Amino acid sequence: MEEAGPIIKHRRPTAGSGATACSALIIAVTVVAAAPITVAVLSLLGSTGDVWSHLLEYVLPVALVNTLWLVIGVATIAGVLGVSLAWIVAIYEFPGRRFFNWALLLPMAMPGYVLAFAFAAIFEYTGPLQTFWRSALGNPFAFPDIGPRWASILTLSLVLFPYVFLIVREAFRTQGVRGLEVAQSCGFSPLRGFLRVSLPLARPFIVAGISLAVMECLADFGTVKTFNYTTFTTAIYQSWFGLFSLQSALQLSLVLIAIVLAALLLEKRLRGNAQYTSTGQSAHSRRRALRGRYALLAAFYCALVFSIAFLLPVGLIARWALQSFAGEFDQRYWSFAANTLMLATMAAMLICLLAVILAYAARRQATALNGFLVRLATVGYAIPGTVLAVGFFVPVAALSRFLNSQLATSSTIALQSGLVVILLAYMSRYLAVAFGPVESALQRIPPNQEDASRGLGVYGFAMLRKLHLPIIRPAMFTAVLLVFVDVMKELPITLMTRPFGWDTLAVRVFQLTTEGEWQRAALPALAIVIVGLLPVMILTAQRNDA
Repeated sequence: MEEAGPIIKHRRPTAGSGATACSALIIAVTVVAAAPITVAVLSLLGSTGDVWSHLLEYVLPVALVNTLWLVIGVATIAGVLGVSLAWIVAIYEFPGRRFFNWALLLPMAMPGYVLAFAFAAIFEYTGPLQTFWRSALGNPFAFPDIGPRWASILTLSLVLFPYVFLIVREAFRTQGVRGLEVAQSCGFSPLRGFLRVSLPLARPFIVAGISLAVMECLADFGTVKTFNYTTFTTAIYQSWFGLFSLQSALQLSLVLIAIVLAALLLEKRLRGNAQYTSTGQSAHSRRRALRGRYALLAAFYCALVFSIAFLLPVGLIARWALQSFAGEFDQRYWSFAANTLMLATMAAMLICLLAVILAYAARRQATALNGFLVRLATVGYAIPGTVLAVGFFVPVAALSRFLNSQLATSSTIALQSGLVVILLAYMSRYLAVAFGPVESALQRIPPNQEDASRGLGVYGFAMLRKLHLPIIRPAMFTAVLLVFVDVMKELPITLMTRPFGWDTLAVRVFQLTTEGEWQRAALPALAIVIVGLLPVMILTAQRNDA
C-alpha cells in the first residue's frame, strides 16, 4: 500500500499583519476623505457673530428656496428628457437612430458653466436671438424673459439629462419590445403599455439616473453663478470671499450636506428593494419600425434636443474661438493650459493610486466595517465642491499654524496656499469616480487565481503587483481618464483654493464670463469641451449597441 503524499494547503488571508495593514489603509483614506463633513459639524461649536444672523435673515431662506426649485426643476425636466429619449432610441427604429444613440450623450462633455454663458450670450438683449426677434416683430413685442431661475433650471437640465438617458436606455434596451407586446395583447395602447408596464419595470434605473442628475445639480456652482441665481453653493462662496467668514461658510456647508444626505436617503427609499431581471439577449435584438410622420417626429425630437443642448452652443463657441483667437491667445494661455494639465495629471494619478489601494484592501479584508468605511470614503462625490473646498482649507490652515509654532525656523509654512488643499478636495470628490471601475475589475478576478498565486508563494501586495495590476490595467486607464477630464472641467474647488495668480482654463472661463466677455471666454471653453469628449467616446465604444 502506497503512502499518501503530503497535503498542500493554500494560505488564505487571515487576521494578521496584512489584514491589519489593509484595515489601517481603509481607515486612513476614509478619515481624510470624510474630513470636510467632520469639520462642518465641528463648526457648530464656533461663533460667527453678526454674520450668521445676516445670513439667516437674508441669505439662507433665499438659498434654500432657490436650491429646492433648482432640484425639482432639473429632476423633472432632465427626467422627462432622459426617459423619453431613452425609450425612443431603445425601442423604435427610425431615420438617424444609430446616430442619436451616441450623439445624445455628447452634452455630458460640456460643463454647465460653458453652456450657461453660451445661452446667456444667445439670449441677451444684444444677442442674435433677441436681435432677430426685434427685427422680425418690432419693439412692441417684447422678448419673454425667463429669469435666472428658469435659465439655470433649463441649462442644467440640458447638461444633465444624458445621465438619465444613459442609465435608462440600458433598462429599456434590455426589456426590448416584449413587455410592450404583452401589454398590447392585454388590450393596452402603446402609450398605456409604456406607462403601465415598461415604465414601472425601469423605475430603479430612472431613480438612479435622476438621483445622479440631482447630485450634480446640488454641486453646481458655475451655472448658477453665471445667471446670478443664489443657491447654497454661491452662498458658501460669498460667505468666504465676500463676508470673509470661514465659520459661516462651514455652517452653510453643513446645511447643504444635510440636504445631500436627505436626497441620498430619499433615493434609497424610492428604489426600495426593487429588482430588475433581464428578459434575455434576444429581447433587444429587434425594434419596432416607425413609419411616416411618427418616424419623422421621433427624428425631429431627438435632433431638436441634440441641437439645443450641444450642436448650437458648441458651434457658437467654436465660431467665437476662431474670431477671438488672434487677439486672445498669448503667452498666458500656455500657463493656463500647463496649470490645467499638471493639476489634472497629478490628481488623476493620485486618486487612481488611492482607488487601487482602497479597493484591494477592501477585497482582502472584506468585513462589514470595512465595507461601511469604503462607502463613507467614496461619498464625497455627492458633496458639492464648495463644501469640500472650505472643509479642507480649515484643517490644512490649522496644520500650517501648528507646524509654524513647533518649528524654530525663520521660514513660514503655508500649506493652504499651495496645491495641498486642491488635491485633497479633488481626492474626496472624485475617489468614487476612480473606485467604481477599479472595484468592478477586481471583482471579475476569480478567487482560484489568487489561490494559485499563493501556492506559488506570492502574497500580499506582491500579489497585487504581479497578478491584479496587469489584469485591471484597462480599468485603471479608464479611471485615470475619467478623473483627468472631471478635474479639467471642475470649477469651485479650483477657484476657491488655488494659489494666488495660479489660474486654469476653467478659472479663466469663469473670470471672463463674470465680466460678460462671452467671446473671449470661448477659446478656453472650447478646449475644455474637446477634452471632455474623451470619456463620452469611451462610453460610446463600451456600450456600442447600435
